Amino acid sequence: MDRYDYEISTHAAEIFSRLIYFCSEQGNCSLEEVPAEEAQILVDLLNERGLEGWELIQLLFGKDGVMSFWKRRVHGQG
Repeated sequence: MDRYDYEISTHAAEIFSRLIYFCSEQGNCSLEEVPAEEAQILVDLLNERGLEGWELIQLLFGKDGVMSFWKRRVHGQG
């Protein structure tokens, strides 16, 4: 049976100038407004964690920052 470790990490809004996929109050969202350097911050985070064996489960965006949920397979006997 596969076993997994789970981890939650948070990332402060200060590293982003605009957050939450730029959704309006009417619910209209646009990725094209995301500044390239901010998209690159997320790419770098995903690649860094991926190299450590972590798989992203979900990202939650809020006014205070981003919360990331990760899992990775536990190797060895259990």
